[in-house]
Amino acid sequence: MRWLFDFLNSSIGKKVTVGLAGSFLCVFLVGHLCGNLILFLGLDKFNAYAHFLQTNPLTPLAELGLLGLGLLHAIVALYARWQNWQARPVAYEMSAAKGGRTIGSITQLYTAVIVGAFLVLHVATFKYGWTSAFRNEELYERVMEFFANPWIAACYVLALTGLGLHLSHGFWSAFQTLGLAHPKYTPAIKVLGLLFAIAVAGAFAAIPIWACFLGGAR
Repeated sequence: MRWLFDFLNSSIGKKVTVGLAGSFLCVFLVGHLCGNLILFLGLDKFNAYAHFLQTNPLTPLAELGLLGLGLLHAIVALYARWQNWQARPVAYEMSAAKGGRTIGSITQLYTAVIVGAFLVLHVATFKYGWTSAFRNEELYERVMEFFANPWIAACYVLALTGLGLHLSHGFWSAFQTLGLAHPKYTPAIKVLGLLFAIAVAGAFAAIPIWACFLGGAR
């Protein structure tokens, strides 16, 4: 097992760990998005979906797995960044546009912080009903209650913009890290990653925009 520890502790090993964890989290995001979009079908259907999740014995295990993946992704990525900074505390003097850098890659650390803060708010409000009088069985009403507040809706849209930026780089970077990149296909993978980021973040953001600004919560 020594070889496994050495690999995971290596630079490429940490990148693979971050890439794999991020890939699994992307799969979860798609499934979570599909569930959230049931909101557009109305109170009864969404509360029935929420009840299924709340009473499913596998849900706590899935939540623990997601928490573990999220922490693994974040901690290993931050540790790798810290090691890189220790090795070269003075940044290269070069244009940010060189080396294939994008807004998504430049802002990875900042968008990660935004997404982390957003997750805390998301769990506190929708899972635990922070400041809400609605019970878990009334999740549709709870969601509409929170999104009726323009400040909360705006914060969600801003956070989801950060998620989109994070995904725009992380998606294709995972392909590269896992050895699936190729000069012939990398441009297409980058475009696919950008489309994936826009689709996921945009679809999530459509919910607070609809609920608050387009009258869905009324």
